[in-house]
Amino acid sequence: MSIPSNTQPYDLLICGGGLVGASLALMLKPLGLRVALIEVIKFQGAGHPSFDERTTALSNGSRRVFEAIGVWPLLQRAATPIKRIHVSDQGRFGFARLSAQEQGLAALGHVVPNWHMGAALWQRLQDEQIELIAPARVVQLSAADTTRRVTIEIAGEQRELSARLIVAADGAQSLLRDAAGIASAQQDYGQTAVISNALTQRFHDHVAYERFTSSGPLAVLPLSDARVGLIWTVPTDQAATVMAWSDEQFLSQFQQAFGFRLGRLLKVGARHAYPLSLIRAQQHHAPRLVVMGNAAQMLHPIAGQGLNLGLRDAASLAELLADALRTDASFDPGAEALLSHYAQWRQQDSQRIVTFTDTLVRLFNQQLSVLKIVRNAGLLAFDLMPSAKNAMAQLSMGASARIPRLARGAPL
Repeated sequence: MSIPSNTQPYDLLICGGGLVGASLALMLKPLGLRVALIEVIKFQGAGHPSFDERTTALSNGSRRVFEAIGVWPLLQRAATPIKRIHVSDQGRFGFARLSAQEQGLAALGHVVPNWHMGAALWQRLQDEQIELIAPARVVQLSAADTTRRVTIEIAGEQRELSARLIVAADGAQSLLRDAAGIASAQQDYGQTAVISNALTQRFHDHVAYERFTSSGPLAVLPLSDARVGLIWTVPTDQAATVMAWSDEQFLSQFQQAFGFRLGRLLKVGARHAYPLSLIRAQQHHAPRLVVMGNAAQMLHPIAGQGLNLGLRDAASLAELLADALRTDASFDPGAEALLSHYAQWRQQDSQRIVTFTDTLVRLFNQQLSVLKIVRNAGLLAFDLMPSAKNAMAQLSMGASARIPRLARGAPL
């Protein structure tokens, strides 16, 4: 635990030490700014709720970001490459396929357990001697002329810290976003994701499967040790029943929904349930404050874009700060022009991904016969159109209209 010993303003205070906040702290280290990371939970790697049993499909852009901040070497052994993606609609013949080889890539992305990412980030934060203030709870946000102030509760005491820029990376129910007067909209999908992993009869061959069923989408992701990650989206009113099934019942029901592309499902691990909503901030900044990660947008996992988008949030801000440091003699990380630039950049990227994800959820939740036929025809047509495959591959790899330098493999 670090307790600040002076009252000098920080350049940045990052509030939230999850995957995005911790990554941003590491991105900013080479810039020589005074930065501290505030987290409500003691930093213990896998002890953070973001560092749980879920798995994330990291885009190639996210991999490059992790390479730049020294995290990827710690993840490589646990990272399973995705060489092909197979999308299907239960009960229909249509399917779509993406291949890394067709795109001239070694992999379309990599699947990594969240807990492993958390442990790697924690190790790098220690290696780089990032100032960590934890466990500390932010209880108040206020404004001054050239700084923002946060009141934190730490070790039973309240302390006030100030910074020229506050970064709200404190999750979907962000206290800082709300305290800054940034409205957010929430849409409950009425679905819950049941997460687990399984051992299969056949090796996964580095194929990621997405299948749309009458109850909701499911995904089977390749993992190390020949296992697969299972993400099964079910109506929320059925989630308790699914969680209460025996392992045998769960495997049987999942097998019925997924099919036998990997042979029989032999063994399943512990199950975890996560209610699904779309939460989106109406703005990406307020005076001397920016929002990023789940505080800016929390997405349905149907397209696996949530963390990838959050890492681009962080990489975009780091790039703008680096550019301002080089060109502005009176550098101010909380300057309105800089934050407006950040907000415009992130709004465009976020809108594109949110629209894509939400449209998929709505389209494949519809059970009308005519829409099923249209979906089936669309998947068949997609599989035959190289241009459509290229566009989808670019999206799955995290390509947006403007890609941050770190996500392109270039230094800040």
